[in-house]
Amino acid sequence: MLQKTTGIVLHTLKYTDASTIVDIYTELCGRASFIVSISRSRKTGTKPGLFQPLALIEFDADFRPAVTSLYRMKEVKSLLPFATIPYHPFKSAISLFLGEFLSCALREEAENRSLFAYLKHSIIRLDEAKKGYANFHLVFLIYFSRFLGLYPNLENYRQGDYFDMLNGGFTSVCPLQHSFFIHPEEASRLPRLMHINYETMHLFQMKRTERIRCLTVINDYYRLHLPGFPELKSIKVLQELFD
Repeated sequence: MLQKTTGIVLHTLKYTDASTIVDIYTELCGRASFIVSISRSRKTGTKPGLFQPLALIEFDADFRPAVTSLYRMKEVKSLLPFATIPYHPFKSAISLFLGEFLSCALREEAENRSLFAYLKHSIIRLDEAKKGYANFHLVFLIYFSRFLGLYPNLENYRQGDYFDMLNGGFTSVCPLQHSFFIHPEEASRLPRLMHINYETMHLFQMKRTERIRCLTVINDYYRLHLPGFPELKSIKVLQELFD
């Protein structure tokens, strides 16, 4: 039975000249992979432009167990066409990075409406942002960690503390059992970053080198806690753009 749902495009892979495999985070069933017939005609069929990174789409699909893990989708259309993301190099770089990040971090194949709502809200905010969004991806990554149970513990933070990346908390003593920690000067940025949101992110001023370092630390934190999490290729593009 076909069910109508909405989804967020994570990744695409060309399968044949006429079909593409699309990884989507759906509102109804969590993460799922679909095989889609692509039309090059201007008048008919599913257009490849619908599946750009983080695109919000609406479609019909049959989610009943199948022989393969690939589902078929029908009646695909854009839920909220982007106004700026595909046409702005900074926003395109952010969407490319977040698409790659989510492809690696989202592993659940079950409904999670609150997570889907957060992702959808974040994508819309990025598309609508007119200025002051250089920290967008950092804010996104920090808040996303809540859904994975990885949100850093601020309860005992004091100025001058180290950040213990392995245990996800702050400590006044340098960890001796491992080397996965951040020194106090850099660690002090994390609590401030954790207190901003999309409305206030423009107030958190950082130099390019500081922003790059924050992204590196957050990415390393995810790699430390998510088995098999790879080095993200799109990070370098993002680092080079925000100068």
